[in-house]
Amino acid sequence: MSNINMEATGILPILKKKLAFLSGGKDRRSGLILTIPLSSDQTSMEELSATLDYLLSIPSEKCKARGFTVIVDGRKSQWNIVKTVVLMLQNVIPAEVSLVCVVKPDEFWDKKVTHFCFWKEKDRLGFEVILVSANKLTRYIEPCQLTDDFGGSLDYDHSDWLNKRLVFEKFTKESTSLLDELSMINDSDKSSTVDKEKSADCALLPSFDPETVLQTGHELLSELQQRRFNGTEGGGGGQGGPAWCPMEEELLAQPQVMKLLDSLREQYTKYQELCRQRNKRTQLDEIHAKVMQVVTWLQGPGSELLKTQQEIGDSMRAAQALQQKHEEIESQHSEWFAVYVELNQQIAALLSAGEEEEVVELKALQQQLSDVCYRQAAHLEGRQNVLQAAQTFHSTTQELSQLLDGLLGMLCADVAPADGASIQQNLKLLEEKLQTVEAGLSALRQKGSTLMEQMCSQPPWTLEETESPAGEQQDNVQHVQSVMEEMQLRKQRCEDMVDVRRLKMLQMVQLFKCEEDALQAVEWLGELMDALLKTHVRLGDDSQENRTMLDKHRKFVDVAQSTYDYGRQLLQATVVLCQSLRCTTRSSGDTLPRLNRVWKQFSVSAEERQQRLELALNFHTAAERVLQQECVDAESLDEVDSSGKTLLDRLTLPVIFPDGLNSCGSRSEQYFGTPSDTAAAAEGVRERLLLVEERRLQLQEARLHNDDDEEEMLNGQEGRLDVIGEELSEKEEQDEEEEEEVGEQDEDLERATQDC
Repeated sequence: MSNINMEATGILPILKKKLAFLSGGKDRRSGLILTIPLSSDQTSMEELSATLDYLLSIPSEKCKARGFTVIVDGRKSQWNIVKTVVLMLQNVIPAEVSLVCVVKPDEFWDKKVTHFCFWKEKDRLGFEVILVSANKLTRYIEPCQLTDDFGGSLDYDHSDWLNKRLVFEKFTKESTSLLDELSMINDSDKSSTVDKEKSADCALLPSFDPETVLQTGHELLSELQQRRFNGTEGGGGGQGGPAWCPMEEELLAQPQVMKLLDSLREQYTKYQELCRQRNKRTQLDEIHAKVMQVVTWLQGPGSELLKTQQEIGDSMRAAQALQQKHEEIESQHSEWFAVYVELNQQIAALLSAGEEEEVVELKALQQQLSDVCYRQAAHLEGRQNVLQAAQTFHSTTQELSQLLDGLLGMLCADVAPADGASIQQNLKLLEEKLQTVEAGLSALRQKGSTLMEQMCSQPPWTLEETESPAGEQQDNVQHVQSVMEEMQLRKQRCEDMVDVRRLKMLQMVQLFKCEEDALQAVEWLGELMDALLKTHVRLGDDSQENRTMLDKHRKFVDVAQSTYDYGRQLLQATVVLCQSLRCTTRSSGDTLPRLNRVWKQFSVSAEERQQRLELALNFHTAAERVLQQECVDAESLDEVDSSGKTLLDRLTLPVIFPDGLNSCGSRSEQYFGTPSDTAAAAEGVRERLLLVEERRLQLQEARLHNDDDEEEMLNGQEGRLDVIGEELSEKEEQDEEEEEEVGEQDEDLERATQDC
């Protein structure tokens, strides 16, 4: 980069006058052409000197070493001014000037004078001065290197050059200053070892916007590359000469801009990285501060809120109040958990693009934050589980207490059932209530066990703060156990009362059952007696049938005996149960007399029936014997006849019950069956008696064959038969009279019963 001793902005009004300029043209020695266009106005030597000083400060030393060709355009000026300018060149750039071409007006100056003057001063000036007309200037300089003022083809726009020069100098100044500032910032960051120093350096910002300066430099470079700073990219060298690039080496503007841009980009990249690192450091510090804020609150006020909430309440309402308080605490924690989620996302984003050292720090922060948040969330969840279990436990306790109260009320009520069915229903209801209480107590034990497990499985706090919460949890556990023990005692007392009530009710059921069965035994015995008197009338037609009927009668009597014994046992059990129950309002005293009365009536009737069957058996046995034997004596026949008449007489007699057995307390009697049934039974006996009598006649006829008095005997036998027929007729009439008497007696008995 060339040394710039002065800036265009300082002499901008002078530069705008175009007192001198570098067109970019070159002489045949590749030296730069400096043009001084003198005007008709008086030229200020000071301004011209300042202009020359500025212009000569632009080329590099290498370009200056090749020398300058100065064209002094004096066509519009006076000779003394031209001479003054030429002499001034000796003072300004004596070493750099190799040739001075003074363009003179045609035949205006005295050639002799001018030539003599410059020739005289040649050795003192140090450079050659020639006077030349404009049209002959091409002898020394190619036309393509001359502007159109001298008949050349080189384009030059002084205003455009001045604007570009101002831009170039502005870019150079700003970029140089920016480079120094960025270098200082970057170097200071490298030398800083303390975070505080780094944070202080962050306040050191560059004076210029690097992006703006870079954009200006790129635009300038693009302009230089297109127009070579002074117009065209180059022109042909006269007669097909090589292309020229005026500003590429002589003025070095493009290389300077490129070098400045490269350096600026390098320093700006470092500065951006530094800012990025500082921003990351700042972001890390902010995240660290937020993390510590969250951790501090969770481990401080948040934990204290939870530690103060260790109770489970002693009722459902108290547990609900604790639940509401816990929800408020959860709401406060939710705000901090939201901050935790946001921080976690920020840390994750930084981890994906962070360096190794930053990753370690971020992971440590993330781990610390996660540990604290998860631990606090575990405490919140554990507390919520405890409160839910406590509400369930208190709800179950309340329901069980209500069940026990209902069962106790049922046990305290008096039992006054009307019958055994109602007692069974009450007993079933009592058992169902007891089962419900048992299920409720089992559910309470389960809920209590779950609650105690939840309380004992709470995540631990720090070692220094473990004893106090543990003591409170122990109190809660003891409270739960005491509630369960109390409910167990209440349930046990109710069970004992249920056992007593169950025994009493079962005894009452048994009492009712015994009374019902005893009455049933009386009815059964009465039915047996009715069956005996009404249906057990018929006698067998022979001895074998009578034996069978006698056996059946004995079995019938055995059944009645068993019924009577069963009834007596039931009545005895009834007495015992009444004594056990202390039941004075119930009495089965009327059932026992009824049972005894029916049994005595049955016994008398059964005895009478058995005697008749035995008489019939004896009669038929004797009759069958005399009817089957060939030789029968008269005594056997008389015996059969006597037993038959005895049987017939027995059939006509009623069954007489003992005194005091009927409801009136008087003597009562009862006949077997109806009179027709009795007549039918007597008819079989009479038929058998007729057979026996025929047997008697047959025996008598056999004897008459051997007796002369056969005829008399026959007559006597016929007479006897007539007597037997008459006796039978009388017997039938007597039976009819007896039936009428029995009917009258029955009517009298019924009237007496009604009167009683």
